[in-house]
Amino acid sequence: MKLSQFKYNLPENLIAKYPSPERDEARLMVLYRDKKRIEHHHFKDILGFFNDRDIFIINNTKVFPARLYGSKEKTGAKIEVFLLRELNHEQRLWDVLVDPARKIRVGNKLYFGNDDLVAEVVDNTTSRGRTIRFLFEGSDDEFSGLINKLGETPLPRYINRNVEPDDRERYQTIFAKNVGAVAPPSAGLHFTRELMMRMEIKGMKFAELTLHAGLGSFRPVEVEDLTKHKMDSEFYEINEKAAKIVNRALDEKRRIVAVGTTVMRAVESSVSSTKTLNASSGWTDTFIFPPFDFNVANAFITNFHAPESTLMMVAAAFADFDFLMHAYEVAMKEKYKFLSYGDAMLII
Repeated sequence: MKLSQFKYNLPENLIAKYPSPERDEARLMVLYRDKKRIEHHHFKDILGFFNDRDIFIINNTKVFPARLYGSKEKTGAKIEVFLLRELNHEQRLWDVLVDPARKIRVGNKLYFGNDDLVAEVVDNTTSRGRTIRFLFEGSDDEFSGLINKLGETPLPRYINRNVEPDDRERYQTIFAKNVGAVAPPSAGLHFTRELMMRMEIKGMKFAELTLHAGLGSFRPVEVEDLTKHKMDSEFYEINEKAAKIVNRALDEKRRIVAVGTTVMRAVESSVSSTKTLNASSGWTDTFIFPPFDFNVANAFITNFHAPESTLMMVAAAFADFDFLMHAYEVAMKEKYKFLSYGDAMLII
């Protein structure tokens, strides 16, 4: 397929600047693939679509406050450093994006807080990318504490407002536990503890995996021919317990719901030759776009995504391209909210 096929005009007023007051009160568009039918619900209604022993695969990655503001040595120029991922734990080497990039060169020292934290630029990676080394000799806990104190919740720029205290909780799923993401699995933001408890009472089960979302999923696709696009690698981990839960559901022909594009990419990166889920960990650059044969999930929860985004392409591959484009037209007409803090879609 071509990149231009995924272009549509998203009105600014439909981009969610805030989440819904209650997580599970977000709207839910339900797409029935077989009859190409659309229904309108709220997320808490998801309870009525699934039964005993149906499985929800969730991503337990945890967002850390990845955006740091500091100053450059000597000149004192204000700079922004966006932490992407740790490259070497012992040396405290990090892959980052910097702004303004033209002012930040190899050898520069960068200061954060009241000089609480100092970093040195050791390499250029891309036009805005740098490798930095934090010059910090304290413990891991002390280092994490400083990042939490000095860092800001990494809201996407398209939200176009200042970060507020509530964002630290709301830009995070309630089941987040493994630190390492710069963006949450947005489909998971709609779950509440009460809803999950009601689902478990009804007999539904949850399988947890980890995929640390970096900026790769959000990086613009710059080639018209999608077969030539290369995804950035992201770390994932699927343990034995999760694999057993999912494989039992496959054997029993239960509904298996992938909660978000990160989950879909993780499970499709770890499928065995017998079409079962392997317990594994590593780096995945799996790129899902139409047409694609899905091996594990037979239902999918996702949000409404930006034009020409790789996230939208995953949804189109699962729902059917024409049906998804029609659903997006309906969503805009019905004033659904789009992107990370927006409403949800269930594809069954």
